[in-house]
Amino acid sequence: MVRMIASDIDGTLLKYGEKELPIRLFSLIRQLKKENIIFCAASGRQYSSLRRLFRPVADEIYYICENGAVVFGEGPNPPVLGKTVMERPLAEKLIRDIVSRKDCEVLISGENTSYLMPKKQEIVTHIRDFTGNNVSFVTNEKEVPEPIIKVSAFCTPDTTIPEQELAPQWREHFSGAVAGKQWLDFTLANKGTGISALCSALHIPLHEVMAFGDNYNDIPMLEKVGHPVLMESAHPYLKTKITTHCTDVPEYIYQKIISQ
Repeated sequence: MVRMIASDIDGTLLKYGEKELPIRLFSLIRQLKKENIIFCAASGRQYSSLRRLFRPVADEIYYICENGAVVFGEGPNPPVLGKTVMERPLAEKLIRDIVSRKDCEVLISGENTSYLMPKKQEIVTHIRDFTGNNVSFVTNEKEVPEPIIKVSAFCTPDTTIPEQELAPQWREHFSGAVAGKQWLDFTLANKGTGISALCSALHIPLHEVMAFGDNYNDIPMLEKVGHPVLMESAHPYLKTKITTHCTDVPEYIYQKIISQ
């Protein structure tokens, strides 16, 4: 029995570089709701960015945002169902470590605002204009006016070297996960934390959840649920951990859930 479906966005529902979700997904989400099956967007993205993506059904779904650091309920003014805050002095030191690297920009996440200290215009264009986040600019980490829930490194040309150097250094304090070709995210939470908090709030057993993902930051969620599905495009190593694969999430849901 499946009572909830949670899906990653970038690389799973969206091919990397795409900006619009497939229209058929929205009718599918409405069909699921008629069957009393909840849909949840589970992403490293900000809440506002996810609402824009899911605009036609934005009030009808749940949200695991910032890689599980904050969980929102459904509706036009949803409650926060879970939130994991980073210890401020450690978060600020991590921010300084990222800023000091020539190959990284930093993105600091509050509950629904991204704080940038841009070295180049590229990250502003990507976060504000492409991803659609609420953005505020600060000159240093102490100007962030709210609790920090995620710190991300935007890496050039990719995460390979920053991940090798930053993740081991910070493993004792934060969970570090590759969240795309150029993104390395640090939180106290992960998508496994997020899905657990949501299921607890809604009284849904984890074994009655189906979840989809494609990257390392999805594995904590996929390993928690009863019906994990990995994208066929995922790294071969991840396929050894999650053995059920698909190429098209809406089609898989239709075949396995709706048409049964």
